[in-house]
Amino acid sequence: MAPKKRAEAQKPLEVVLRPRSKRNRSPRDREPEAKKLNVTGCGPGRRSDSDCLQAGLPGLQDPQPCSSLVRALHQHRLGRTAWPSLQQDLQQSFLHSLASYRIFQKAAPFDRRATSLAWHPTHPSTLAVGSKGGDIMLWNFRVKDRPTFIKGIGAGGSITGLKFNLLNTNQFFASSMEGTTRLQDFTGNTLRVFTSSDTCNVWFCSLDVSARSRVVVTGDNMGHVFLLNMDGKELWNLRMHKKKVTHVALNPSCDWLLATASVDQTVKIWDLRQVRGKASFLCSLPHKHPVNSACFSPDGARLLTTDQKNELRIYSASQWDCPVGLIPHPHRHFQHLTPIKASWHPRYNLIVVGRYPDPNFKSCAPYELRTIDVFDGGSGKMMCQLYDPESSGIVSLNEFNPMGDTLASTMGYHILVWSQEEAGARK
Repeated sequence: MAPKKRAEAQKPLEVVLRPRSKRNRSPRDREPEAKKLNVTGCGPGRRSDSDCLQAGLPGLQDPQPCSSLVRALHQHRLGRTAWPSLQQDLQQSFLHSLASYRIFQKAAPFDRRATSLAWHPTHPSTLAVGSKGGDIMLWNFRVKDRPTFIKGIGAGGSITGLKFNLLNTNQFFASSMEGTTRLQDFTGNTLRVFTSSDTCNVWFCSLDVSARSRVVVTGDNMGHVFLLNMDGKELWNLRMHKKKVTHVALNPSCDWLLATASVDQTVKIWDLRQVRGKASFLCSLPHKHPVNSACFSPDGARLLTTDQKNELRIYSASQWDCPVGLIPHPHRHFQHLTPIKASWHPRYNLIVVGRYPDPNFKSCAPYELRTIDVFDGGSGKMMCQLYDPESSGIVSLNEFNPMGDTLASTMGYHILVWSQEEAGARK
């Protein structure tokens, strides 16, 4: 299909960036909030340490001295410490640092809620965010320049998936309720349209891209999954699910391995080299509720799924059809909320997900907060919770940047950037 120019591309004045304000409330003013922090669930001693609520874990109460980490690195270099042990030490050190994470920057550029986000693959302070109105913002939060802003069509234009083009990082792929999956640049040009529906009853809900295999995969609300090459040629179009395909993910280590999630309460794993029809999946993973997402771990060895109710599941490549971990967690879904999706940390075996307290959830406590929860991907144990009383809404999406030291979150209309750096600046 012929490329077209999106005339509405611009950098409007209504984009508002809000650096995090310093708190100057007295201890008496904070007393009601402190009472709310006395919640139960993952440990007997949850407490508030500024913006991080730590689980009652002995290893996290007293951070190890820096010398222990240096010693661990030295022992590994001498061949006296195995890599898994060193990795665990590094992860433990990172968990200690989470206690000092703060909201470093905040932005509210959209007139509708944020629906997708993606970090730039080579610039650790740059991310792209899409909205329900089809707006897309490219934001480098380290510079004072106004972010690049592409205006969407408004109602019906929701951006459902965003991926930077690794072959040219000035471009990005986007799927949308507008009925297209396309390649664009940040001046507003549509460079290629990969899929386009001829009716407003069909739209695209998910997207992933492999730069190595040069393929694009996208799913629609009717259960179809499309595989195309980078030139836009359709390789196949199959109805792989009975209902909407909410998420598609290519394995980062074996990009011929595809996971698809659906509101038909299944996640399916496919070998792209052997797809012949809707019954040619390798594994079908039934769930109790519709599924929001299915994400491979950075090493490709595990799969993390998020349902629309109260369960996170972890599957292993050694046995895809049986979960190796089940994490009860409240994140129920409703129509006017961007679906909550758990994600992996890019360097450590950690899972991050937003909490939506549910009074019907087994371990729900009075005044439970809408935190960002961090779990150990091996044990399923809660390791830390991030919370800011000035940004206390439901956090739907959380993604660490490729370096793993900065967290971006979407909360309704707002984009939050969490970083450790602000801790030192505020002392």
